[in-house]
Amino acid sequence: QVQLAESGGGLAHTGDSLRLSCAASGRTFDYVMGWFRQTPGNEREFVAAILRSGGKTYYGDSAKGRFTISRDNTRNTMYLQMNYLQPEDTAVYYCAAFDNAGSVYNRESYDYWGHGTQVTVST
Repeated sequence: QVQLAESGGGLAHTGDSLRLSCAASGRTFDYVMGWFRQTPGNEREFVAAILRSGGKTYYGDSAKGRFTISRDNTRNTMYLQMNYLQPEDTAVYYCAAFDNAGSVYNRESYDYWGHGTQVTVST
């Protein structure tokens, strides 16, 4: 069983940076890991994902050029560095993981989820 716990959310202003962390318990170095975000009344949106080795990354359109996903398998931790934050980045951010075949972009592929961390960006 894998448990995920996000941290690092909070209040930011336009143009600021935040770094989210996702600490995992159990063996996750062979899992695909990703970040999603959700706002009230909307579906959970893909943000970024990173493969097991950490060598291949994927980004949603909203994250390209501003966010960077990384992982440290020795620490069982994944990160999301978010730069140039905008008010539209306000959401609850979730980390997730899966170890079977599936699309990294599809939330249905992910078997394990954290409880989320709130990111609020004000002008």
